[in-house]
Amino acid sequence: MMWFRRLALAGAALAATVIVLGAWVRLTDAGLGCPDWPGCYGHIYPNAGATVGASSAPFAKALHEMVHRYFATSLGLIITVLLAWSVVFRRDPGQPLIAAALLFILVCLQGTLGALTVTLLLTPLIVTAHLLGGLSTLGLLSWLSQAPPEAPLAVRDVSLRKYALLGLAALSIQIALGGWTSTNYAAIACPDLPTCQRAWWPAMDFRDAFVLWRGVNVDYEGGVLANGARVAIHVTHRIGALVAGSILIAVGLLAAIRADAPRIRLAGGLLVLAVALQIAIGISMVHWGVPLPLATLHNAGAALLVIAMATLLRALWPALVPLNSAHASR
Repeated sequence: MMWFRRLALAGAALAATVIVLGAWVRLTDAGLGCPDWPGCYGHIYPNAGATVGASSAPFAKALHEMVHRYFATSLGLIITVLLAWSVVFRRDPGQPLIAAALLFILVCLQGTLGALTVTLLLTPLIVTAHLLGGLSTLGLLSWLSQAPPEAPLAVRDVSLRKYALLGLAALSIQIALGGWTSTNYAAIACPDLPTCQRAWWPAMDFRDAFVLWRGVNVDYEGGVLANGARVAIHVTHRIGALVAGSILIAVGLLAAIRADAPRIRLAGGLLVLAVALQIAIGISMVHWGVPLPLATLHNAGAALLVIAMATLLRALWPALVPLNSAHASR
């Protein structure tokens, strides 16, 4: 199990890298840098065919996209090895098989969504689902990389599980809102804070803001929504940040203060720290006009939140097969 968890930890680090690279590709408008999939202009490496005239910009975008694909493919190989490992050692006590199988299914789905991202011209629903799938992959790998609690949990620690699940739900919804904001190019719709366009409740078009599907053959690069719809998305994301941030901080503080197990207290403190860091990055983005490094760092902050939540959940769930029963069976 030690080597299995080490491989899962390597996969988690690679998954976090893929998420940040994916954000970089999206924010540099390189999502369609390669118009085909899985290759790029018919090649495994973007060659001169990606250069238009004397400009090297198309080639640079193609290179960004292919580097992201190389890392994602490497991650898929690691997850395949984890599944094979789980199948071979499935009779060993404590060896997770279901989680590894779910992880493999998820990464296959991610590959499909990655292809659809290109062929459907950056459709926001597909790109947002791709982001959610990537962060879910990171969460599962983080879970598998950590050992379960060796001792039975105290009653008060068990009671924290429902709050942790509430925090997970709030985090998932907020990440989806963040993805929807990014894929609809609504991050710069509100250049001021705490107001939006110098109003506490500006003119917004909620009806058009959350249309999930607008048909095929629509090029979404640069966005297709009017200003009112983008403002509605941005304001909703801000409100969601307040709600989700409050829930996650409350869950983290509850775990850090109330839990008996030191591991749970540490995980709660990590969650609070991750929320505070993400809020600081979000405020800085608005203040500085959404610069590329901060926008990319905001996605890294989301990855850190997922890792912190997975750490807390792992600390709150014991092994499916208790260690003492495993020894007894021998």
